[in-house]
Amino acid sequence: MEGAEWLEEVPEDTTVEKLKERCLKHCVPGSLEDPKTVTHHKLIHATSEKVLTDTKTVLEENIQDRDVLLLVKKRAPTLLPKMADVVAEEKRKQEQKAPDKDAILKATANLPARSVDRTVTHHSMRDFQTELRKILVSLIEVAQKLLALNPDAVELFKKANAMLDEDEEDRVDEIALRQLTEMGFPESRAVKALRLNHMSVTQAMEWLIEHADDPSVDAPLPGQAPAEAPAEGAASSAEAAAGPSSEEGGEEAKDELTEIFKKIRRKREFRPDPRAVIALMEMGFDEKEVVDALRVNNNQQNAACEWLLGDRKPSPEDLDKGIDTNSPLFQAILENPVVQLGLTNPKTLLAFEDMLENPLNSTQWMNDPETGPVMLQISRIFQTLNRT
Repeated sequence: MEGAEWLEEVPEDTTVEKLKERCLKHCVPGSLEDPKTVTHHKLIHATSEKVLTDTKTVLEENIQDRDVLLLVKKRAPTLLPKMADVVAEEKRKQEQKAPDKDAILKATANLPARSVDRTVTHHSMRDFQTELRKILVSLIEVAQKLLALNPDAVELFKKANAMLDEDEEDRVDEIALRQLTEMGFPESRAVKALRLNHMSVTQAMEWLIEHADDPSVDAPLPGQAPAEAPAEGAASSAEAAAGPSSEEGGEEAKDELTEIFKKIRRKREFRPDPRAVIALMEMGFDEKEVVDALRVNNNQQNAACEWLLGDRKPSPEDLDKGIDTNSPLFQAILENPVVQLGLTNPKTLLAFEDMLENPLNSTQWMNDPETGPVMLQISRIFQTLNRT
């Protein structure tokens, strides 16, 4: 904050300590009366920022003509707190500490008792994501029946298959993509990683790191030409099913349409994370058990491990069970006009199928202008009935 400049001329055999004393005489007259003054100051070479040693000479410190040195006073060490201050601080912390269980019971002893059914409370707080899968399973069945009754079923199924292929080819979670590009990954490479890893940012990042030096990392994904075959088969099956006008022909049409929906769903088959499979199998678990655990827990390795070590609920079979169709919740969902309209849209069926197999994609469908309103209504109805 304060300082002055001056010129000192000394021979090469002058020690740094003597040079420092001469500087102090010039800078702080009378300061040398206190021997601590010398030790409390240091000379620093301005260019190299090196602290000069008091016992060495100017020559030994390689100080050249016209070099600039800084005389700096060392900061005084921080004083240790007094014992009285430490005791006072600990007392203050104890006073601000949260009350323990005994103190709470003593303070609330005179409050009137209330009877609360803990089972009902816990039931009302059940996780929406856990119930959503059951809701989707049942809604898919309803959507299939509605679409099968549509006279334009053939065109709808063609559109559904085309949308499914296009969706798999082009749709990318913008939020996930932005997270990866902000980490420094190229956008095209990040898009490829997300498509290969079901839009999971964590798995996509691991893939990008593992393939950083892979010469084929930027190669485009192979085309999905084989996926067109089911679409054509679905269309021809639907056309054949639409031909008969008798009741028997109608039943055959329903069977054909059911097969079409199965083909659509098979395109969304679960693919376990190979790294998680290896890691869990190394712990001694059977491969089938590991795959089941990852399917139940959406490819989350830690959750899958806890499932394997726990009671293994829900079971893989539970994933295909729907909600009770006579329950007030399901009836309220079906009576909602927005949901009713959405169930006639093939894109809604695709969204339900996708979320069923890849729950991480739920956010994308919530933001979709066609399927988002349907998902919002389902969530609102669920939350409303849970509060009553």
